[in-house]
Amino acid sequence: MALKTLVILFSFLLVSSESALAQDFCVADTSGPQNPAGFPCKNPDKVTTNDFVFSGFANPGNKSALVKSSFIPAFVTQLPGLNGLGLSLARADLDAGGVFPMHSHPAATEAFVVVKGTVTAGFISSTANKVYSKTLNAGEAFVVPPGLLHYVINTGKVPAQVFVAFSSPRPGIQLTDLAWFKNDLPSDVVRATTFLDKDEIKKLKALFGGTN
Repeated sequence: MALKTLVILFSFLLVSSESALAQDFCVADTSGPQNPAGFPCKNPDKVTTNDFVFSGFANPGNKSALVKSSFIPAFVTQLPGLNGLGLSLARADLDAGGVFPMHSHPAATEAFVVVKGTVTAGFISSTANKVYSKTLNAGEAFVVPPGLLHYVINTGKVPAQVFVAFSSPRPGIQLTDLAWFKNDLPSDVVRATTFLDKDEIKKLKALFGGTN
């Protein structure tokens, strides 16, 4: 019985592998429904070279006045050729003192290379709450395991630029500050779970656009 099960499993894997190899790519049809596996495949006859090209990294994005940083994604919706390939890219720029506040990517590992300037990056483990942090200069890289809270701060005196890779065409993002203060989560709940005083919570909700 066990041998029969192994034969069936091997046959399934073989058929699956042959099926995967029978198709070179699955360019996203972004007009179709999105599901956990991605977008449906675009008609191969309508695929063009431009589906595999993204030209948005030439210049920095518009920086937020609050965090003094910008982020340009090349996810599957911007670069349809990424569909099903398990990766995506981004460019990030930070003015001196700029920051990407504490956040996480539920669906992806993040790796980035510092191209210009100096940044301090770190993440927090989910088991011991241990902090892994390092100040990085141009030419150095940093890896953040999937789902962990992390941050990036420009700790230099000049603008910094990094290029980012994610292990998913749709890495997702949740910023801690926005999760607490840019919604209608009742202030009493925020106070009870963060130990912040009510005046500080109101100030932060006003800053980030939250209510209640």
